Amino acid sequence: MIKSEFKVARDNKLSELKTDLVVIGGGLAGVCTAVTAARDNLKVILVQDRPVLGGNASSEVRLWALGATSHMGNNNRWSREGGLINEILLDNLKRNKEGNPLIFDTVLLEKVYQEENITLLLNTSVYETQKIDDRNIKGVKAFCSQNSTTYLLKAPFFCDASGDGIVAFQSGASFRMGAEPPEEFDEGFSPNIEDYGNLLGHSLYFYTKDLGKPVSYTAPSFAINDAAELPRIKNYQLGDHGCKLWWVEYGGRLDTIHQSEDIKFELWKVIYGIWDYVKNSGKYPEAENLTLEWVGTIPGKRESRRFEGDFMLTQKDIVEQRDYYDRVAFGGWAMDLHPADGVYSKHNSCTQWHSKGVYSIPFRCYYSKDIKNLFLAGRIISASHVAFGSSRVMLTCAHGGQAVGKAVALCLQNNYSPRQLASKENIEQLQLVLNKDGQSIPRLTLADDKDLVGQAKLIATSELKLNNIKPSDVWKTLDTNTAQLLPFEANKTYKISVSVKAEKDTTLTIALKGSSTNKHFTPDIDIQASKFELDKGIQDITFTLEEGFSKDCYTYLCFMKNEDVQVQLSEELYPGIITVKQKVNKAVSNFGRQDPPNDVGIDAFDFWTPDRKPAGQNIAMQIEPPIDKFNLENINNLEQRPTSNGYVNAWVSNLNDKSPNVVCRWKKTQKIKQVKLFFDANFDDSLESILLTHKNSEIDTVVKSYKIFDDKNKLVYQCEDNYQTINKIDFEEELETTSLKFLFDKPNINIPVSVFKIAVFD
Repeated sequence: MIKSEFKVARDNKLSELKTDLVVIGGGLAGVCTAVTAARDNLKVILVQDRPVLGGNASSEVRLWALGATSHMGNNNRWSREGGLINEILLDNLKRNKEGNPLIFDTVLLEKVYQEENITLLLNTSVYETQKIDDRNIKGVKAFCSQNSTTYLLKAPFFCDASGDGIVAFQSGASFRMGAEPPEEFDEGFSPNIEDYGNLLGHSLYFYTKDLGKPVSYTAPSFAINDAAELPRIKNYQLGDHGCKLWWVEYGGRLDTIHQSEDIKFELWKVIYGIWDYVKNSGKYPEAENLTLEWVGTIPGKRESRRFEGDFMLTQKDIVEQRDYYDRVAFGGWAMDLHPADGVYSKHNSCTQWHSKGVYSIPFRCYYSKDIKNLFLAGRIISASHVAFGSSRVMLTCAHGGQAVGKAVALCLQNNYSPRQLASKENIEQLQLVLNKDGQSIPRLTLADDKDLVGQAKLIATSELKLNNIKPSDVWKTLDTNTAQLLPFEANKTYKISVSVKAEKDTTLTIALKGSSTNKHFTPDIDIQASKFELDKGIQDITFTLEEGFSKDCYTYLCFMKNEDVQVQLSEELYPGIITVKQKVNKAVSNFGRQDPPNDVGIDAFDFWTPDRKPAGQNIAMQIEPPIDKFNLENINNLEQRPTSNGYVNAWVSNLNDKSPNVVCRWKKTQKIKQVKLFFDANFDDSLESILLTHKNSEIDTVVKSYKIFDDKNKLVYQCEDNYQTINKIDFEEELETTSLKFLFDKPNINIPVSVFKIAVFD
């Protein structure tokens, strides 16, 4: 029994915790920051003011996580974010291919729970920031409503990933809110504030369920009664639920921080009014058996404060894909701005303009220019309003969070401030450790002197020389322009033969297109075109490249639309080889071509995008001379995906190699503690976290089973159920050997073994 006499006042229980890093905000950016730092042996406290992790990606909001792949609706080939967030997406695919948001919650919680170095504080809100002096944070105070405990959290470094930037704001850090005038950063896409608005609003979603019998509905008194007059009601299609209702948006004319509850209530009024219209207007008779299953209580917030770092990302950095010396992450979502009036606006629901390829993000965007021990992650990083329109999406935020987690570890190890780490003398340390963990910083080539593979003689049972993408029994009508994306070598002229089937005598145009720079995959230059006279029936035709290229590059072999012609497809899959189409993806404002107004400073170009697997098979063809891009030497670089400079970057075995293996042999005995393997997990698949259903629970190009042997042919490691891109093997006892043999099992009869990287460390 506890009995307490009257007191004038009582304080809550106070728990004072000291750690290496305090991360405020448990969205994807905060989770990736915390887990990355914890895996580098930092003690981390992760503070989340909600009962679940994930922020907008959680079951409380239910927005799918997306990034540079843009729903596979842009020209950013092989651009899914790497490292930890890719690991999370592949875990989610394995156990949650149906896209259940509740299961995604558990994937994130497990990822944090497994890290012994993380102390997780859920339902805990930071409300006070304490300073050592003007430029340094001492600690933050937070309160947990569920255990009535006040926490005082102290650390040498803090990361604000809270979305609104509560700690950055209270610490006095410089910030911006709303759109800059066009002239400040020479941004033609900067909106007209009076007409279009200053801020992006919040969105709230709902789910429906078919009960198999009629269900009546009476709207609450607060619901709007004129949903039929909403400009955006035309967006609604019966059956749409979850984040397909992203257009149910409001609040861009209000204070998106301090009026957030008012914005939420207005969205409730709209949602219950929309459902009243669907159920009772008579225009949706198919809705008779539908009921509301779930309505969000926490709106998905798009925009509030953005804090200033030593660098500010702007429109031209994205459009021109400017690469700065300190780049550590990348983005690729369109610059995506929404009218401030949201669901009540006369404007289109959003205005999206894509860049030609992925852009890099400097490290100087990820810390405050004012507060010496404050990192920034998530949507609050240093960016203009226009650039924020792209950098705000969750996988881009998560990718940056990984960079912050690694940066904190380096700062503690070397007694650096964030600004010191950002110097030209030091930044390569961060870039190297990030790329070693699969970050894939664009257009950055680094060597790892500690990787013993660089000192080894490499031997493989085979190397693919691609001269024949074998035909299947499947033919595909050319109902849209269709291209095979192929990596060509410099100074070679190729002949490509294909089988086509004509329904009648007709002509077929085959065009070769390329990219104007090695920074992107967009086919913005015409190289050569040939017209073929076809007779009715099946026949072989050969496209001959008239002149070789001065450098290695990716090219588009385009079979132009002719609905009287079919091309023969193949079941074979190879890394760095993909089929794309000039097709529409309205979800990301891709209408086959982008033609922005002349004065907005954005490029016009065509979109060529892939189909989702299992569709999108390669076109069967013979290639002479063979494409020789799959050599063993590729496993000795740090590139872990095909890159726009024309390199596949993977070792690939022959398709008929029954026991593909690689041997690393050294002249003297090595003492090996760790091995890392990087497999092909198809970085072109966007792997949306929820709502969308994925056909398979694993990527079919990943090597699922393999064995490792030492110089005495002793089995030292075996894996039988891999589905991840990166396999990290830490040996309990130091392995002494002069060689390692990696024996791989083929993923599939039509898929060769492919390995992007083998790394060995003592």
